[in-house]
Amino acid sequence: MGPTPDIVGSDAFARTRRAAAAALLARRGPGGHWTGRLSSSALSTATAITALGLVDARAHAARVRAGAEWLAATQLADGGFGDTPQSPANLSTTLLCWSALAAGGGAGTAAARAGERAAGWIRDRAGGLSATAIAAALDGIYGRDRTFSVPILTHATLCGVFGDPRVPATWRIVPQLPFELAALPRGWFRLVDMQVVSYALPALIAIGQVRHARGGGGPLGLVRRAARARTLRVLEAIQPANGGFLEATPLTSFVTMSLAGMGRGDHPVARRGVSFLAGSMRADGSWPIDTNLATWATTQSVKALAAGGRLADHLAAADRERIRGWLLGQQWRREHPATGAAPGGWAWTDLPGGVPDADDTSGVVAALAALETAEDRPLPVVLRSAAADGLAWLAGLANRDGGIPTFCRGWGRLPFDTSCPDITAHALEAAAAWERVAAADAAAAVWPAVARMRAAGRRYLAATQFDDGSWRPLWFGNQHHPEQANPTYGTARVVLATLDARGADWLSAAMAADGGVGGGPGLPPSVEETAVTVEALARVARESPDTGLRHRAAAAAGRGVGWLVERTAGGTRFDAAPIGLYFAKLWYDEEIYPLAFTVAALERAARLTPAARA
Repeated sequence: MGPTPDIVGSDAFARTRRAAAAALLARRGPGGHWTGRLSSSALSTATAITALGLVDARAHAARVRAGAEWLAATQLADGGFGDTPQSPANLSTTLLCWSALAAGGGAGTAAARAGERAAGWIRDRAGGLSATAIAAALDGIYGRDRTFSVPILTHATLCGVFGDPRVPATWRIVPQLPFELAALPRGWFRLVDMQVVSYALPALIAIGQVRHARGGGGPLGLVRRAARARTLRVLEAIQPANGGFLEATPLTSFVTMSLAGMGRGDHPVARRGVSFLAGSMRADGSWPIDTNLATWATTQSVKALAAGGRLADHLAAADRERIRGWLLGQQWRREHPATGAAPGGWAWTDLPGGVPDADDTSGVVAALAALETAEDRPLPVVLRSAAADGLAWLAGLANRDGGIPTFCRGWGRLPFDTSCPDITAHALEAAAAWERVAAADAAAAVWPAVARMRAAGRRYLAATQFDDGSWRPLWFGNQHHPEQANPTYGTARVVLATLDARGADWLSAAMAADGGVGGGPGLPPSVEETAVTVEALARVARESPDTGLRHRAAAAAGRGVGWLVERTAGGTRFDAAPIGLYFAKLWYDEEIYPLAFTVAALERAARLTPAARA
């Protein structure tokens, strides 16, 4: 397949552009915004049926059986389980599915066979099914970060695969998490070794407590015994109203099963956790990794439709106002009870379990700028205030290295708490977008802090660029990459925000001859990765001051557009790839990604002049 010399000016391009935009608009929900749909998860399903079974096996027998049947039906041919049905098997997910099936989810013939096949897969990879072999294998994957390895071992122990969980010796293989530290003032957390990342505090408390209750107190037994009641109160205080910690099935399941495992299945936290899990089960017996990414899906869709400079052609004034009102309603106006995040940020969802984060705050600020039109002058006070508070929130989050982390400034050195190039670039993009439309209207006090953030962010990006010109993101990966990284996504997001020449040339070189792009050079292409590459290169082709770079970027963008036109069947088919990384590096795909990313790429490409495309 080869694109025409001027694919962007062709009828096929115009038809694809219209069809893709129409498809994206059709995905809006009754509330006028986008919710998206996350892939079903074997890991989530395994942990959910274990938690429900441990709380009340009889009451939840139907749910446990349906989940086990879904696991059996989606098991991979090699006997393992991946994070999504399209993912290769991995040890963590296969361990969770095996132990869940062994605990009672495998009562049916098909489910029992699935458990046996999973056991064989684990035996081949870990060298055995003993607690020591499995713990050693997990240690080789996660090292000192116990955010996910200890929950996996706890899950397996509660399921009885290492012996009777009522016997203290069975728990020796599970490291004791220092749950007593949760009794300290929040400001001290970053000063002590919590052994888990910031968002995992609920698991630290619950898993630490079941290990202490079942496995013995150890040298700090008296201290931990004294901290049990207080830390349970902390756990109850940070649980969202709907029971779902972070709207995440695995985290909520780990907390719920731990309480049940220590004889506290009737605790209010466990009861609310059960309610969340029962309510989030899908009709096919599966659970997603998280309820939804509604805020993120909406901001990505708005920015995509606006990328061609004609948002008003896609969304009527009433629709824009409705989306804007919905986004403004999601801003956190008080300190977050779970993370202590200051007011002013946005979470990835409108549901109670969401936590303010930098990527979504940047996304909303940029989307609010895109939604602004001439008839909004002068800008409403509420809009100016919300955007200024969001920018101030981002500026206050910046780490000493100048980069922007996801949730908390300076928490630690564990994955998902450190600065990140694509999130930093997104914050710079949001600041620039708001400045273009509202510099005169925004609260003047915020701009010096934003200017410092932008200067420090650029220094951080320069320091973290790889020698080949690429950057690696934190929350996106590629299952075909030897390190499961996704330099394509990371580089595209930084180039989109900065027009970096070396990064743009890296993207062009990563593109195959037919225009497709994968997570890196030579990797299988996806719609998502090709689209973000085209969007970034199209902006470079239009706005870079380097004439030679503009022409190189335009040529590559044209090849990518040709690939998207063909792969999406003229804007009518959008196959989702598992490029998203959730907490603890769990893979997911999101149906809105290939659609919104393609619209953004085509809209941005449509702005290229004939001279730039030549």
